[in-house]
Amino acid sequence: MNSLKKYLAEFIGTFVLVLFACGTACVVGCNAAKGAGYLITAFAFGLVIVAMAYSIGNISGCHINPAVSVAMLISKKLSILDFVGYVVAQFAGATAGAFVLKYVIADNDQTVSLGSNALYIDIAHTIVVEVILTFVFVLAILGVTSKVENSNVCGLVIGLSLTLVHLFGIGLTGTSVNPARSFGPALAAGGQHLANVWVFIAAPLVGGALAALVYMFLSSQKKAKKEEAAAEAEEIAE
Repeated sequence: MNSLKKYLAEFIGTFVLVLFACGTACVVGCNAAKGAGYLITAFAFGLVIVAMAYSIGNISGCHINPAVSVAMLISKKLSILDFVGYVVAQFAGATAGAFVLKYVIADNDQTVSLGSNALYIDIAHTIVVEVILTFVFVLAILGVTSKVENSNVCGLVIGLSLTLVHLFGIGLTGTSVNPARSFGPALAAGGQHLANVWVFIAAPLVGGALAALVYMFLSSQKKAKKEEAAAEAEEIAE
């Protein structure tokens, strides 16, 4: 029952992310001619994370992103069974959010994409951009959630980190850093939007995995130094 509650929380969180954040991108017309649209959309994504972190964070951890879940799996903070459940719930929530968004907004030139991502120059450049953006975002999550004393500010830090990567990435790829967030709108929009959606599924997963491996390496080095210092202190005491 507890696992089902976690999965439901992930479904709801990802549903809200796509409906409100991608919906904001559609409403404000997020394009180069309207710079304010970049800022509004970036903050919309960040604010959704803040809202969800403080509402479902204590239930599921508020991953609402397969790239975050894969990092938690590699870090051994999530079981394989829960990982599968989280990812299924996230993709289902994002898809539901996208179809609801398609229903509630006008189907015109600005909104037809539903916030879908797009290639930057070519596939290779897009993959590099998305891997870097996701790496930075997930690394921030792993860092701020590593200490219990940070629990009160985790949601704010993670939300601002997502805002940061969007500020840089929107003009390049539309910023995915989240396979579920990319899949839902692409499926609902259909047509050409589905052609390259695999890029925005694979690249964030790679970025999340790399962030987990790098953070595990860095934190293990820190732990080793603490243990070495403790040992030296014991020798001096003797």
